[in-house]
Amino acid sequence: MSKVSTNISIDAETKAKAQIMLADLGLDLSTAVNIFLKQMLYEGGIPFSITRDVPNQTTLEAMKEAKEILRFPDRYKKYDDVDSMMEDILSEI
Repeated sequence: MSKVSTNISIDAETKAKAQIMLADLGLDLSTAVNIFLKQMLYEGGIPFSITRDVPNQTTLEAMKEAKEILRFPDRYKKYDDVDSMMEDILSEI
């Protein structure tokens, strides 16, 4: 299979760090990119999960609750120790 040359833009620091790591693995950047592309074709998509770093709904609600507690601390019960807190929680079950 014939090879073609391709130009890609990479942040200089990222490229340098990647080349150091790849050299430690006995690979060069071109080989690593080829491995990535072949794996992508094999899997039928990007070979790793790409997600946004966005909190899920549960975390968003916990963050909102934490802000509320900080804003109005007198509205919430405080405990001096874990045992007291657990006793109170278990008494409500």
